[in-house]
Amino acid sequence: MPQITLKAARVNAGLTQSAAAEKLNVSISTVKSWEKGKTFPKQPQIEQLCEIYGVSYDNIFFN
Repeated sequence: MPQITLKAARVNAGLTQSAAAEKLNVSISTVKSWEKGKTFPKQPQIEQLCEIYGVSYDNIFFN
């Protein structure tokens, strides 16, 4: 599987930024910041992202 952006992974999982933020227990602005590459999620959050979005870490392209 080719690498996809964090935003694409979220969209492919059928989640809005709001729904993803709720599942990850972070703010919407945090999700937006990750997707824009302004900040980077910590390891536990990356593991949650992979589980929630249904992708492996190797397939996510972090800007």
